[in-house]
Amino acid sequence: MRTVNFGSTGLRVSRLCLGMMGFGSGSDRPWVIDEDAAEPIVRAAVEAGITFFDTADTYSGGASEVATGRLVPKFLSRDEMVIATKVFMPMTPGENGGGLSRKHVLAAIDASLTRLGLDYVDLYQIHRWDPRTPIEETMGALHEVVAAGKARYIGASSMFAWQFAKAQHTAERRGWTRFVSMQNHYNLLYREEEREMLPLCLDQAVAVIPWSPLARGVLAGTRTRDGEKKTTRSETDQFTDYLYSQPTDFDVVDAVAEVAAERGVPSAQVALAWLLHKPAVTAPIVGSTKLSHLTDAVAAEELDLSEEEIKRLEEPYAPHPVLGHF
Repeated sequence: MRTVNFGSTGLRVSRLCLGMMGFGSGSDRPWVIDEDAAEPIVRAAVEAGITFFDTADTYSGGASEVATGRLVPKFLSRDEMVIATKVFMPMTPGENGGGLSRKHVLAAIDASLTRLGLDYVDLYQIHRWDPRTPIEETMGALHEVVAAGKARYIGASSMFAWQFAKAQHTAERRGWTRFVSMQNHYNLLYREEEREMLPLCLDQAVAVIPWSPLARGVLAGTRTRDGEKKTTRSETDQFTDYLYSQPTDFDVVDAVAEVAAERGVPSAQVALAWLLHKPAVTAPIVGSTKLSHLTDAVAAEELDLSEEEIKRLEEPYAPHPVLGHF
């Protein structure tokens, strides 16, 4: 698998990032698999050349970080692996148990490192924008995290482009650490990021690592136009219902299926290959709870789509309201 620079940094990452949200023993999410079941997937990912792994403190109440910290070091040395996690969602009771205050950020990084069993993370990301905390406070706290050696780089996730620009300006004005990456909601079913965020990231050489590149499985065919849900996750993940409910979404799904059938490959490969053709995209975050999911992702990295195929995939898209920022 190819490796690329992570935005404007010298950090090298694999072209695909393995999302660890689906791993964690004792999770209350019915589609999450335990560490024993996840180990062969992580091994196969490493064998395929994946060195970049993304998790968050909130995934399964911390169980995903625990699984990440136990599984990845079985196959890679610390210098070989690139570990990313996130902060924002409530993790403890009370008003200060979440958010991006200095109090919570400094407590959360220590808690994440304990669960991961690491001295530092390579990328520490804010999971969402916190409207209750001044951005100066958040950026100052994140700078402290980097200065203390607990994170090598910092990144952001879904927000408006003006918010991201404000955060970057605040850090630059104060001489603090700037964000080097944006983990945003971007796939064939949701392309609103093409309006503002992606041009901003391209202009500023910010790495883009989209979440839900397969629209939580919808682009892979886990749901049908008539409402059939074919997997445990599609039956139980209510967030998917919120994100992908426009009837026109299935016009895109049909286009993906048509191109995939002509190529003789699964729809998942075509949808992910489309994303990998976008110049702003550094490394999509792919989730895998079955080895077949990983196989499709790795194959997509080598699937070369023609301009005509890309046009067919994009043509049915209809604009969406902003989704995934909150």
